[in-house]
Amino acid sequence: MSITIIAYAMLVVFMYVIMTKKMSPLTTLVFIPLVFSVIAVLAGASSNELGKFAIDGIKTTSVTGIMLLFAILYFALMLNAGLFDPVTKTMIQFAKGDPARILVATSIVAAAVSLNGDGTTTTMICCAAFIPIYKKLGLKMMNLGVLLILQNTIMNLLPWGGPTARAISVLKIEGNILHYLWPGMLAAALYMVGVGYYLGRQERKRLGITTLSKETIDQLTQVSDPEVLELRRPKNIWINAAMTVILLILLVSDLFPPAFLFMTGTVLALLINYPNLKEQSRRIADNAGDAVQVVILVFAAGLFMGLFTGTGMSKAITESLATIIPKSWGGYWGLVVAALSAPGTFFLSNDAFYYGVLPVLAETGYSYGFTPMQMALASLMGQAFHLLSPLVAFIYLLLKLIDLDMGQWQRESAKWAIGVFVIFVAILILTGAMPYYIPQG
Repeated sequence: MSITIIAYAMLVVFMYVIMTKKMSPLTTLVFIPLVFSVIAVLAGASSNELGKFAIDGIKTTSVTGIMLLFAILYFALMLNAGLFDPVTKTMIQFAKGDPARILVATSIVAAAVSLNGDGTTTTMICCAAFIPIYKKLGLKMMNLGVLLILQNTIMNLLPWGGPTARAISVLKIEGNILHYLWPGMLAAALYMVGVGYYLGRQERKRLGITTLSKETIDQLTQVSDPEVLELRRPKNIWINAAMTVILLILLVSDLFPPAFLFMTGTVLALLINYPNLKEQSRRIADNAGDAVQVVILVFAAGLFMGLFTGTGMSKAITESLATIIPKSWGGYWGLVVAALSAPGTFFLSNDAFYYGVLPVLAETGYSYGFTPMQMALASLMGQAFHLLSPLVAFIYLLLKLIDLDMGQWQRESAKWAIGVFVIFVAILILTGAMPYYIPQG
């Protein structure tokens, strides 16, 4: 049996299983490539060193896994300590009942809270903060849904957010990808603040401005849950803020490896906010669940890529694609991948696209002169639309909380997501992070 046929069959089965949820992402990433690698060996089409291939693949993702583990723990600790509480309260005080200011505040808070990389957490915090004031002033919940999801979409490109971690692990990226992503992310986030102001001006025309009393604002921003209050560390707010700002500056500057920075930051966050040993153990135990779920997927992706590459399946698919895709498109392959990533990450889960489709697109791109970093960056551009997909679990929580129809919300969000996509691609090209065209010899 041809190795090419086996490789295509593996990808089809992989995407079918993961899209239909016949198996979990973890078991799919390990079991499916293992089965087809054995088939390839029995067919005499590849080497039988499957264990070596798997370990080699896992080694390439080990540093990414460590970085993600400590990045998620760090931001979880900052949320526990209440770092973002003053941001939310300040934005609501700044709004003072003006719809334009309220929507700008919504956009800023959504971006800030999304730094933790978790959509569910962002949804819960932002909805708890803003739904009462939206209801009190009669503002459209659609605006909350649009601003929240698109700011979360932008911040989801942070290396600990999910899709970027998948791209890093699959393509074995060694450099600091955030160094290339942050200009586009910053421009897109400012664009969404502008969208918030534009939508707010429309609401101001419709409703006018309502003055909120200090008592009303305090009621809207006060944390009342005793378990949450027990974890808050208001005395450490400036220390935590300074530490987080310094951490983000160092990440962008590329002076130190991200894994080292987040490991150090997590240790300092524990020592400063929860010095008691029992408290530290509880904080790690309570927050480790989300981190472990992401990290084990990264290691499983390493095994997948190790087997996919080592057995020759990756090379076979690349060679077959080279005969299918017009060579005239080769120089524009970065743009081709960026364009394909939009429908790809909407109709497929991130696991299916980045673990099943991206390796094939990337291998083809290499033959046209594109680097792994450029292919990773191009594949992330379609994330502008990913969180509008019905395959994303936490959007159902968002739609339930703000009581919106999915179809209407998708159409309204997509209108502004096009701008995010254009900004992402334009900034990558303008900064030279991804070439518009590579001449073919």
